[in-house]
Amino acid sequence: MFESKQILVTGAAGFIGYHLCKALLKQGHKVIGLDNINDYYDVNLKYARLSELGIQKEAATVFAEISQSKIHGPKMQFIRLNLEDREALPKLFKTFNFDMVCNLAAQGGVRYSIENPEAYIDSNINGFLNILECCRHHNVKRLVYASSSSVYGNTDKTPFEETANVDTPISLYAATKKSNELMAHTYSHLYNFETIGLRFFTVYGPWGRPDMAMFLFTDAIINNKPIKVFNNGNLSRDFTYIDDITTGVVNTLIKDSKNSSLYKLYNIGNGKPVQLLDFIESLEKVLDISAIKKMLPMQAGDVHQTFADTSRLEHDYNYKPQIALDKGIKAFVLWYKGFYNK
Repeated sequence: MFESKQILVTGAAGFIGYHLCKALLKQGHKVIGLDNINDYYDVNLKYARLSELGIQKEAATVFAEISQSKIHGPKMQFIRLNLEDREALPKLFKTFNFDMVCNLAAQGGVRYSIENPEAYIDSNINGFLNILECCRHHNVKRLVYASSSSVYGNTDKTPFEETANVDTPISLYAATKKSNELMAHTYSHLYNFETIGLRFFTVYGPWGRPDMAMFLFTDAIINNKPIKVFNNGNLSRDFTYIDDITTGVVNTLIKDSKNSSLYKLYNIGNGKPVQLLDFIESLEKVLDISAIKKMLPMQAGDVHQTFADTSRLEHDYNYKPQIALDKGIKAFVLWYKGFYNK
């Protein structure tokens, strides 16, 4: 028999968070979304995602007030909050008595962390500690949280396995994600609740982030502007379509694993790395426009390749990515053109 859960999704106005809320609502769960709607990228895109969930902009702009979806009613509620707010977050946990928590809220981006290190410590370290403390004190049985493939640094050993040494992060963003994994391990060990860390690999698709390659390249090519190709194109990424990611996250949240350990860590990717120049070529084909390429050296904090071994997630949660890159690119371009009236 289906049992509806009460689930907190932080980063609900974000790319993955928005899709996760949609998927959980479709399954009949009750979702409370949280986001601080910072201006790291265009806030209008964040408000547009919330609007798709039935959360109106006027209500969503106010801090620490709970608003209800115009589409889903009390099944979908939203609160604007900073993760590191040590008064308001415990109050929220007390009010809603969450069954599960999915923490996707974080200061994202590798390059941004070089100019704005404080933002990463506030959100990704202090904010995550606040989440762990709230889970501990309010009897939350399962916390799923976003880690990142960036924890692997510039390793040559591929595909990346969860058992690999990740003691050499090359960006502060990566260092905060590694810290999250260590903090989660401590809390699982000390306080006996389940923590599941997901190392995301280059997620793309409709409603995607404007600071990611898919969006930046599409935007530039359509507007006849040059695209920045770092390391002269000698990079590869494990591009993973948003629907595959969402299915994987929902399974870790809702389903019980074949693995009885309280502390779990998984790669969640496509397992098929694509060379950057091949990716650009696929995008050119879908857009039917040739890109103007500006070849540039390697950026500080960037890694040469990402390549996920997803066998652990496949074994424990039957994770199987389905969407091929060309199909995913078409879906993104269709959304982009519609959203920006191109």
